[in-house]
Formats: sequence, structure tokens, C-alpha cells
Amino acid sequence: MVLKKRTIMNFPAELKYTKDHEWIKVEGNTAVVGITEFAQRELGDIVYVDIPSVGKEVAKEDTFGTVEAVKTVSDLFMPLTGTVTDINPALDSQPELVNTDPYGDGWMVKISIKDASEVDGLLSAEAYQSLVGA
Repeated sequence: MVLKKRTIMNFPAELKYTKDHEWIKVEGNTAVVGITEFAQRELGDIVYVDIPSVGKEVAKEDTFGTVEAVKTVSDLFMPLTGTVTDINPALDSQPELVNTDPYGDGWMVKISIKDASEVDGLLSAEAYQSLVGA
């Protein structure tokens, strides 16, 4: 019998999380958004990321794009209401960055935050870790 080595998942404490497996890093009035390590592991190898263009307004919990893995496509849900100010251009040619560095080079969009009080409704790292049972 071959036992698969279990790797420990990362849940950065400085981030906030959604029940839909997105993470958000608040930097003043801007937020960086991506999907969690748990989400990318569940999806498998990411082959394409479809995200909105700069200037698009997106409401909290609305779909803001999709992530395509080898066997599935998954919607992306916006953690906060805001306007897209930047997209990660590296994902066009290297969507696998979402797998290899979900909290760093695999970020997806930056938004200007419309209502900072919405941050209070997001999950802490500990609460998200409990949600996914890790």
C-alpha cells in the first residue's frame, strides 16, 4: 500500500475569506482578490481564468468571472462591492499560477472598495479553516 503524503494547507491570517472560497487582502481602499488554496486543490489543474475588464462594477457575491480546470468550470464570486481597478495579466499566459501561488502571483483582480463595512462580514482565517475542515 502506498500512502499519499498529506500536505498542510496555508490559511494566511492577514487575509479575509468567503464561504465560496475566495480570499481578499485589504490594502487601504483597495482589495486584492483570488481563490484559496483549498479551492484550487479541489478544482485541480487550472487551464484558463476569465475575469472582467478594468472599470467593471461588481456587487458583493455577484459572479465576476470563471476559473476553468481540466474537468470543470467554476464561477468566481466577488467578496465585496467595488470597481475592478486592475487584473492580473500574467494569468492570460500562466493560469497555473493560481495552483502554484494562490495567495501571491495567482491573484486575480484588484478592486476599489465601495463599502468598507462589508469586510466585517467576511471570514477570518480560523473561521474559513473550520468551514473547510482543514
